[in-house]
Amino acid sequence: FSGKPEFVVNFFEYIAEEVREYLAALGFRTLQEAIGHVEMIDARQAIDHWKAKGLDISPMLEIPQNPYAQTLTSSVGQDHGLDAALDVKLIELSRDAIADARPVSIDLPIRNVNRTVGTMLGYEVTKAWGGKGLPEGTINIHFTGSAGQSFGAFVPAGIEMRLEGDANDYVGKGLSGGRLIVHPHASAPLVAEENVIAGNVIGYGATSGEIFIRGLVGERFCVRNSGATAVVEGVGDHGCEYMTGGRVVVLGPTGRNFAAGMSGGIAFVYDPRGTFAAQVNYEMVDLEDLTTDDAAWLKDTIERHHAFTGSAIADRIVGQWASETKNFRKVMPRDYKKVLTVMEAARAEGLNESDTAQRIMEAARG
Repeated sequence: FSGKPEFVVNFFEYIAEEVREYLAALGFRTLQEAIGHVEMIDARQAIDHWKAKGLDISPMLEIPQNPYAQTLTSSVGQDHGLDAALDVKLIELSRDAIADARPVSIDLPIRNVNRTVGTMLGYEVTKAWGGKGLPEGTINIHFTGSAGQSFGAFVPAGIEMRLEGDANDYVGKGLSGGRLIVHPHASAPLVAEENVIAGNVIGYGATSGEIFIRGLVGERFCVRNSGATAVVEGVGDHGCEYMTGGRVVVLGPTGRNFAAGMSGGIAFVYDPRGTFAAQVNYEMVDLEDLTTDDAAWLKDTIERHHAFTGSAIADRIVGQWASETKNFRKVMPRDYKKVLTVMEAARAEGLNESDTAQRIMEAARG
């Protein structure tokens, strides 16, 4: 939106004025008065169509009996139990970091009733330090146990959350610069790359930051990711769905429909058996071989994954890098590749931001 905030204010004032006119025509002064008066709805025009012939929607418009005279509008505030949230303790233990960026280390147990852990802490960091967050490594948190849904949601830069255990759905939802690490407990007898360690829709809508997961995860990994880097050792169906940016590394098997609606970002998939091609949705992407720059970035990222998680498969791949490089497939969105090519050419020509944007729009239009 290129306009001014005042334009938005005016727009909503016009909407409010029109709502008042409709309410007055119906005989009401406020929306509160109108709630529940379904007898005022004229459904004839809505169903006056040959497709709706014989349709009876009167049960939907029936006014229910209310023998206890209960209110039809919100009158009692909800208690979401935030005072008992684990983040309250995290915020208290991170006071020095939030106030003065002094590094802190925290070690706590976690249970699956602890949901959206890190989000309230992230809010306090962003409120104090803005969108840039804190310097890397300022707040380091080590959890042991099983995390509830949305572990690390919206966590900003400067917060690193390590989970030794397992997690539910939505790990790293809306991640905003932080780093999340999930790996099995050191005493766990399982083979990490053969077992599920986290749930579905991990990295949903992430804008920046890093996710390192040692083990398999569920469906829709990194759906709508727009800027984060994520490494995992196997995913379910619909991986990288609707992704628009960022980078994903999969060091194991994938489910079907990989890259459906993927318009941006890049994925690197380890495919030693040559089966990955059959799992891809090719509507918007192509499979490519790695470039020299790709291979260098990928090796560094896998080495970091091993350093953070102790991944056995990462250690093995890096140890045999010369032969393993050929086993990776690069998933590249076609239009995204055009944009990257134009941007590289614009930089080489020394074009300014405006001219570069114009070139990108021309390329996007074909």
